[in-house]
Amino acid sequence: MAREKADAPGALGQPLFATTHWSIILAAAERETPEAAAALEELCRTYWYPLYAYVRHRGHSTEDAQDLTQEFFYRLLRKDYLSEVNPRRGKFRSFLLGAMNHFLANEWDRARRLKRGGHISFVSLDEFTVEQRYLNEQAGGRTPAQLYERACAMAVLAKVLSRLRAETAAAGQAERFEELKLILMGERPSLTYTVLAAKLGTTEAALKMAVKRLRRRYAEVLRDESAQTVADDLEVEQELAQLRAVLSSP
Repeated sequence: MAREKADAPGALGQPLFATTHWSIILAAAERETPEAAAALEELCRTYWYPLYAYVRHRGHSTEDAQDLTQEFFYRLLRKDYLSEVNPRRGKFRSFLLGAMNHFLANEWDRARRLKRGGHISFVSLDEFTVEQRYLNEQAGGRTPAQLYERACAMAVLAKVLSRLRAETAAAGQAERFEELKLILMGERPSLTYTVLAAKLGTTEAALKMAVKRLRRRYAEVLRDESAQTVADDLEVEQELAQLRAVLSSP
């Protein structure tokens, strides 16, 4: 069964396991509620760029890729692509990619004639930033599928950091999180505990303990987000291994 909630709370009283992606999809397919619609739209925002990059890397122009991605998610929200949803068919991102391939094969001629964003806007497009990110990532020589997998992995990490940021902000430690994140994510390899401890007005021992707690919570949230992308708890370890492999590939 897909994991929906766990009884054990996470740090700062946050639930450790939230509603899964598959549960959101199934709820949206079965009944119309504001909560299901809002959650589904948030998922669309999360996966908009990975699918845009996939479509773009298949040879479509910047404008056409934006048109197609917007139209795809419009149809997803209208439930056109939810009627035959079955979590047992695979991972959430695989479902999205399969649905996109079906869309591209059957709807390209009609969709290309639509005005960009004519139905609904899922993201506030900064065309230069989106395209520049695509060009930077595409430069690695990845196939469309590899680029999509990497973009999905980065989307998961972005959600993990967003959740951690929100938790620490709720505890009044938003600025402290931004500093600790430098060590957590290895963003400044040259930054030492001694230097950062002095900057934060704490001891090196206390800083190491804070980073240790943050790493533990990071692992919990990462596991949670990974669990949301698969249909069964047994697949979580495989998903984490896949995530590590994708992110470590050149």
